[in-house]
Amino acid sequence: MSEQLEQAQPKVSIEKELRQSYLEYSLSVIIGRAIPDARDGLKPVHRRIMFAQYELANSYNRPHKKSARIVGDVIGKYHPHGDSAVYDALVRMAQDFSMRDPLVDGQGNFGSLDGDPAAAMRYTEVRMSRLAGEFLADLDKETVDFLPNYDNTLQEPSVLPTKVPNLLLNGSSGIAVGMATNIPPHNLGELCDALKYLLEHPQCSVEDLMEFIKGPDFPTAGFVYAGKGLHDAYSTGRGTVKVRGRVDVEERKKGLQAVVIREIPFGLNKSALVEKIAALVNERKIDGIVDLRDESDRKGIRIVVDLKRGVIPEIVINQLYKYTPLETSFGINMLAVVDNRPVLLNLKTALSCFVDHRREVVIRRTRFDLRKAEARAHILEGLRLAIDHIDEVVALIRAAASPDAARAALMERFSFSEVQARAILDMRLQRLTGLQRDELMNEYKDLLQKIEFYKSILGNPSVLRSEMEREIAEIRAAFASPRRTEVVAEALNGIDIEDLIPDDEVVITLSRRGYMKRTPLENYQQQKRGGKGIAALHTSEDDYVQEFLTTTNHQYLCLFTNKGRMHQLKVHQVPEGSRTAKGVHINNLLPLEEGEWVTTVLALREFAEDKYFLFVTRRGMVKRSSASLYARCRKTGLMAVGLREDDELVVVRPIREDSHIVLATADGIAIRFSCRDVRPMGRVATGVKGIALRRQDFVVAGVILKESDQTTEIMSISANGYGKRTRVDLYRLQSRGGKGIINFKVTGKTGPVVGAMPVHDNDGLILLTSANKVVRIGVEDVRSKGRATMGVMLVRLDEGARVVGFDRVDEGGQTGRAFDAEDDGEDEAPTPEPAAAETPSETPSETPEA
Repeated sequence: MSEQLEQAQPKVSIEKELRQSYLEYSLSVIIGRAIPDARDGLKPVHRRIMFAQYELANSYNRPHKKSARIVGDVIGKYHPHGDSAVYDALVRMAQDFSMRDPLVDGQGNFGSLDGDPAAAMRYTEVRMSRLAGEFLADLDKETVDFLPNYDNTLQEPSVLPTKVPNLLLNGSSGIAVGMATNIPPHNLGELCDALKYLLEHPQCSVEDLMEFIKGPDFPTAGFVYAGKGLHDAYSTGRGTVKVRGRVDVEERKKGLQAVVIREIPFGLNKSALVEKIAALVNERKIDGIVDLRDESDRKGIRIVVDLKRGVIPEIVINQLYKYTPLETSFGINMLAVVDNRPVLLNLKTALSCFVDHRREVVIRRTRFDLRKAEARAHILEGLRLAIDHIDEVVALIRAAASPDAARAALMERFSFSEVQARAILDMRLQRLTGLQRDELMNEYKDLLQKIEFYKSILGNPSVLRSEMEREIAEIRAAFASPRRTEVVAEALNGIDIEDLIPDDEVVITLSRRGYMKRTPLENYQQQKRGGKGIAALHTSEDDYVQEFLTTTNHQYLCLFTNKGRMHQLKVHQVPEGSRTAKGVHINNLLPLEEGEWVTTVLALREFAEDKYFLFVTRRGMVKRSSASLYARCRKTGLMAVGLREDDELVVVRPIREDSHIVLATADGIAIRFSCRDVRPMGRVATGVKGIALRRQDFVVAGVILKESDQTTEIMSISANGYGKRTRVDLYRLQSRGGKGIINFKVTGKTGPVVGAMPVHDNDGLILLTSANKVVRIGVEDVRSKGRATMGVMLVRLDEGARVVGFDRVDEGGQTGRAFDAEDDGEDEAPTPEPAAAETPSETPSETPEA
């Protein structure tokens, strides 16, 4: 028996069966669930929701009905799926922030922009919106085909005879099997204008239609940027446009300002946006914000971002667009079902599908109206003839034995049709009055005019086009609203922050423990030498200022670490702080490794190929590399110089080939040699020996001089606040790698040398102490001395304090204003005799050349 069954049942390939079954499933999902129809722009679930309300007469001028009633009818009659899926679709049709023109008028809680869910269907009430009525107009005039429902007990429309181009009006989004659609909403007025133009110019191009349809019109407003992405979307059906929220700047009390977000991109969760901004503020990615509030209400969106005093609002706005979804991309994919097939539409084909659908609807409606009018005119012709012969008609009816006999007698005597004879028998006696007879004749004349009009629509394409244009004009006049989303020119990559920030002089401060800040130079006023200074930044007891340099906001900061790596920032990216502020930790700005810290900060405006970086290490190694090698820096930094295990990077300076290099050590030794002695090397090279160091000595500075410059002097400063400037010609040129000559008379009173730099008479000088004091003096106040001298006292230090950093300021010959501090009148330190100064006490083998 089993063998007979096996022979009776044909064998089926599993691969073929799976392929066929999956294809059928895919088409079912595409056409029956996920992709909208190109004609009415609706998915089956939305179409069934609207048809169920139509059958319940749940129109805009009737009382609301419970959402559960609508959902029950939909899933019971037409849509055999879960009630949550139907209710979610119903809710979205009622949300004015999801639909450009909602199709459902909801009463109750239907969710919010914050992602709050709608109330349960037993609590909410709905009815069709006034616009939704235009989707179902003329449905009873055989304008569309009807199909059996899922159990063949009822009929449902295959498409709605809509007067509204809903595919583009409200857009659609859905994910099917292997394909997806994402159509943005548009403005109804613009769509109607484009449809009218398309009717008049069927051969028009997409560019012609784009003169009317400027771009998407999202219900949440904002900005959409026109350009190649939008043109591609309208021309090919696929493209990406950039969408931005609207941000304004408000003036607050006491000169403060606030950034107010009034509109957000379509589909963005407002509460998620607020949380994202708060997280970025906590992570220090967005600076200058002191408070963040969501003051949105039923009147509209209002997210208030209060700014610190002095913060440029445009910079914060640029950061909001850069780091938050306040600027996002909307990927347009205009996929719709055409003739039961998914088709990618462009702007013209999408509008043409609606026009073709409306043309068919108008023709079918006109045919229906024509049949009804002709049938009514036929009856009126019989009534008119009967009234003209009323006495004879009455006599025939009275003489007839039954209604059927009377009908037959009338048909035989006056050649009436059966329909006319029945209408005469059903006519009331009141129609025989003069007024009723006149109304009958007027109705007959009106019907003859309508019949003639209907025939002209069916027989004359221009009349048909005029009728369609009239309907489009009526829809536009009744439902069009002003555009919400502003279409602007192609979006730039972002606001150029440097255009918003003046290129003012600033002071960059970096403490040994890694706290960094940017302070306007005008906060530091010039004093005479020997002053006590004013308070600079506050640091902890175990911290002190390590780097202190003057630059301008538009320059690059190249931050070199002790491990020979380089990180890069723009000066204005360093958070601004007051003169006494601690600053922001460098780890919030740079991804430093464990045990790594910044040793040198270098300001540079451009990375030219004819410029070089000179690297100087603690063990006296030097390396010259082209600045162009360091122009592109990764976020994680890049290796700037190769270091030996017992060495670390001390200083980096920009240098040219015609420059001379002076290396200064802590023990007061210096060596001068030509830059040409250091050949250019690669970025990760270790370098060559610059100076032969004595035991325990180390390099503290690298001074760069022009080859022909004899006017520049070298300013050397010791840890105990002594300093002097020495003419360059006193440092004779030597070969690289020598032991050098005496540069500074180091004693217990002066302390070791902490640094050296080239200066001119009209320069200013800023010194920082470990007690967090700043002294600003003019270089002209420091007397020029020989090499082997201690110099003069530049700053009176507190007990236990020392000079930890200094920098040069170009004063342009101006002396500036004095500090609010007294000058104690301290004069130069005692200067030893030259002969004694140049007689070192070390052994001859380790004695540098005097």
